[in-house]
Amino acid sequence: MTTDATPQNVHAAAERVGRYRWVICALLFTAIAINYVDRQMIGVLKPTLQKEFGWTEIEYGDVVFWFQVAYALGYVSFGSLVDRLGARVGYALAFAIWTFAHIGHGFASSLYQFFIARFALGIGESGSFPASIKAVADWFPKRERAFAIGLFNAGTNVGAIVTPLIVPLIVIDLALGWQAAFILVGVVQLVWLVVWLYVYRQPREHPRVKPPELALIESDPPDPEVKVPWRSLLRHRETWAYAVGKFLIDPIWWMFLFWLPSFLFDRYGLDLKSFAVPLVIIYVISDIGSIGGGWMSSAMIKRGASINAARKITMLICALGALPVMFAMYADDLWLAIAIVGLATAAHQAFSANLYTLPSDVFPRFAVGSVIGIGGTAGAIGGMLMAKYAGWVLDTIGSYTPIFIVAGSAYLLALLAVHLLSPRLEPVRLE
Repeated sequence: MTTDATPQNVHAAAERVGRYRWVICALLFTAIAINYVDRQMIGVLKPTLQKEFGWTEIEYGDVVFWFQVAYALGYVSFGSLVDRLGARVGYALAFAIWTFAHIGHGFASSLYQFFIARFALGIGESGSFPASIKAVADWFPKRERAFAIGLFNAGTNVGAIVTPLIVPLIVIDLALGWQAAFILVGVVQLVWLVVWLYVYRQPREHPRVKPPELALIESDPPDPEVKVPWRSLLRHRETWAYAVGKFLIDPIWWMFLFWLPSFLFDRYGLDLKSFAVPLVIIYVISDIGSIGGGWMSSAMIKRGASINAARKITMLICALGALPVMFAMYADDLWLAIAIVGLATAAHQAFSANLYTLPSDVFPRFAVGSVIGIGGTAGAIGGMLMAKYAGWVLDTIGSYTPIFIVAGSAYLLALLAVHLLSPRLEPVRLE
C-alpha cells in the first residue's frame, strides 16, 4: 500500500492552496506579544516601584485593579466596535491607544498617575483579543481556527518571556531607569501599527490571496449578514458559558502576570535580574501549552471527533494539569516551584486557546466579536476581584497559598460551567 502524504507532497499541496493567512496570524502573534510586554512590565518592575514609591500590597493591587476596571469597560465596547469597524481599523485604534498609554507610564510620578496610565492601557488593550478573534474568523475556516488562535495566543508567552529580559537590560545594564523602559519600548512598537495598516485586508480583497486559499477560507457555510445588538446575545446560554469560563480563568493569568515576579522575589530572594531566567522558563513552557492546546483539539476534530468532545476533553486535561499549583508555596526548591508553576501556566494557555475558540464555533461570524467582548468583560471583572483579593491576602496573611488554591481549582469549575450551560456546543441561531 502506498501513500502520497510525504513531506514533499504536503509542502506542494500547501503551496498550491496558498499560505498568506498565516502571515496574518504572524501579525496577530506579534501584536499579542507586544500587548503582553506592555501589560507585564508593571509586574516585573513591582519590587522596584514599591521600593521607590513605598506602595503596600493593597496599593499595588489597586494599580492592577484600575487596569482591570478599564479592561472590563473597554472589552465589551471594543467587541461591538470591532464588529462594526472590522479587524483592520478596530485593531489599529486599540493598538494606538494602549501604546501611548504605555509610554505615559514613564512620566508617572505618583500612585494616582499610575492609576490613570493603567486605566488608559486597559482601555486600549481590551480591543486586542476581540480584534484578533475577529481576524481569525475572517481568515480561517473553522477547522483551523483553534490552531490559529493557539498560535497567536502563544504571543502572550513571548511577551512574558521578552519582558524580564529587556527590562533589566534597560534599567540596570544601560542604567536608563524604569521610566525609559516604558518610553523606549512604546516608541519602538509603533512600527507594528504601520505594518498592520499596510498589510491587512479582507481575504477577498487581498491581492496576495490565491483562489484556492480563498476557497479554503470561505469553505464553511456562509453566515447571514445581519446586525445583532450585543444585549440580545445575553439571552443565549452559550454566551454565558463563555463568559463564566472567562470570569473564572482570566484572573488566574492576571495573577501570574502581576504577582509571579514578586512571588519569586519574596519566596526565593530573587531580584530584577535573577528572576529573569525562571520567568523565561515558565513562559516558554506556557508557549508549548498554548500551541499544544490548540493543536490537540484541532487534531481530534480532523480525526472525526465532534467539536464538543474535542474542546472539552482538551480542557479537562488542562484543568487537571493546573491542580498541582495549589502546592507551589511548599516547594523549597526553586526549580521544582518553576516546574509546578510552568505546568499551571501551560495548562491555562491550552485551556484558554480552546475557550477562545468557542464563540467562533457556535456563533455566526458577525457576532463573534461581541461575544468575545462580553466574555472579556466578565474576565476583567474576575481580574478586579483577584487584584483586591491578592493584595488583601498578601498584606494580611503574607502567604501566596490561598491565591494558589484559587488558581488550581478555577479550571475544573470553568469546564463544569461551560458543560452545564452548553452541553453540546451546538450552533446558535440568532433571530
